[in-house]
Amino acid sequence: MTIRRLPEGTINRIAAGEVIERPASVVKELVENAIDAGSHQINVHLVDGGRTLIRVADDGKGMNADELALAVERHATSKLPDDDLVNIQSLGFRGEALPSIGAVSRLKIISRARGSNEAHEIRIEGGHVHDVRPASGGDGTDIEVRDLFYAVPARLKFLKAERAETGEVAAIMRRLAMARPDIGFSLMSGERQLINLAKNAPDIEGQKKRLSDIEGQKKRLSDIMGADFIENSVPIDAVREPFSIQGFASLPTLNRSQSTMQFMFVNGRAVKDRTLLGAVRGAYSDFLMKQRFPMVALFITSPPEYVDVNVHPAKAEVRFRDQRSVNSMIISSIREAIGFAGHRTASTNSENTINAFRNSVQGQYDGSHGKHFSPTRPRMGEHAFNEDGQNSGVQSFDGFASTSADTSAHNAPLSDDVDKPLGAARAQFHENYILTQTKTGIVIVDQHAAHERLVLEKLKAQREANAIAMQPLLVPEVIAMDAASVERFAGVADELAQAGLVLEPFGPDAIVVREVPALLAGAKIANLINDLSNDLDTIGEGLSLNERFEHVLATMACHGSVRSGRRLKPEEMNALLRGMEATPFSGQCNHGRPTYVELSLADIERLFSRR
Repeated sequence: MTIRRLPEGTINRIAAGEVIERPASVVKELVENAIDAGSHQINVHLVDGGRTLIRVADDGKGMNADELALAVERHATSKLPDDDLVNIQSLGFRGEALPSIGAVSRLKIISRARGSNEAHEIRIEGGHVHDVRPASGGDGTDIEVRDLFYAVPARLKFLKAERAETGEVAAIMRRLAMARPDIGFSLMSGERQLINLAKNAPDIEGQKKRLSDIEGQKKRLSDIMGADFIENSVPIDAVREPFSIQGFASLPTLNRSQSTMQFMFVNGRAVKDRTLLGAVRGAYSDFLMKQRFPMVALFITSPPEYVDVNVHPAKAEVRFRDQRSVNSMIISSIREAIGFAGHRTASTNSENTINAFRNSVQGQYDGSHGKHFSPTRPRMGEHAFNEDGQNSGVQSFDGFASTSADTSAHNAPLSDDVDKPLGAARAQFHENYILTQTKTGIVIVDQHAAHERLVLEKLKAQREANAIAMQPLLVPEVIAMDAASVERFAGVADELAQAGLVLEPFGPDAIVVREVPALLAGAKIANLINDLSNDLDTIGEGLSLNERFEHVLATMACHGSVRSGRRLKPEEMNALLRGMEATPFSGQCNHGRPTYVELSLADIERLFSRR
């Protein structure tokens, strides 16, 4: 076949296939253009999920007749004055959106430049451009896209139901609105208003403007991500020249089953970049369970020459000149912010607890037919040692002294630590939960989860100081396992030795453990080794050495912590509480579960209908 030039209409439809995938793609391109035009208010209206009509109206700087004619030509743009693809200051820059949209729909644009008394209109139908003509219109630009993909009907078959397409448009709008709280956004679907976000930042200068911008950002994030996010997140503000990062990240105990509440912005551009999201995942690596995702909204600022935004047709991905530095900044800033939060945990845990109590009590009442329940008095902890002072077989509780005094509830002295953040221990129930009293309510602590975090942070601190305390086993423990597991342990023996666990192969189907971290004294070594074997098989080689190391420490901390079913003495319980208050990240265990739930007196009174 002979090589030939493609017709202009075919070229435009090919380009449209890269840029315009669905109605949400059209909205994204048009709203980004409106933002670049300096708009203060952007209104979007959909009919039939965008198939029948997409209308985007703004009050930006608008266009005159000559500019309007050029705007619908391919690769015509006002956003590259020096043809410099390195110094990109706008969201759009390729000049592809309008001709691509016009190639597959019926497009009408009415625009009036600021300061002008005349508006003009241009139409494109399936790639055919009509002449510019006078029209009636206010300042800014009003764009109508009708019968999307009528010129390429095969694409219509790939569109989803109206609800799904509308939902995708709403998601795009919210993402764009998050980066610009100084702009108002609205979205109508038929007669329903789905989004109505007023501009937040007033026109003031100096330090007051910066504070106003921060408050405006918080208000916009609260409107989009929910008030719970702002209440249960930590502020992020870090600089690592030439980059900076601001935003908010949720406490680990506020998480979701999907990553839909993770938003990343680079120089005001919303991106879905796997590398950046991977850094977020790394920051929460020892705070969350698998398949749980934090809520984040992070805004990265970079000199334009340090980031390439021209690597994806939809501009959804970026490439940094120094990706490692950006990733490190994300990880360190999130971890530092969570560390400053100390033992703080998500307030939503209290609400969930109240709801669980209400449902449980209602269920018992409905099923009991008026029967009364006989409550039993909770006991404080019992002895962990025999009368002769010998260990009774339970694991040692590192850092907490043991006594042989009677610890029953009626003899236990009341602690005057109620003014401390986590209060004073009052009882232990089901040999796993500690009930404490504070000045304003009560706290329920999961003893195993809490101590697990404390042990992990001690191991990490010792590792950073290259001083993990080790304890040789009087009798080395031989553990049988399959040959593949023995080989895996042999490959990471040096890493494990740095973590205080010294082992080596013992024949083809066993290993021998010779030393363990002192914090693990009393732990069941065989159970620890089996869990580590599963971890080594699961985490594979995809993680960095540091991430693998922290997986190992987290697994060891789980086995080195006080176990569920262990009865604690009052002084042990209070020592655990004070340790939690002094330990970063103690609001959640190594797997992301909350270590405690706090209920205010008002919450409790509502349970009993006293409020």
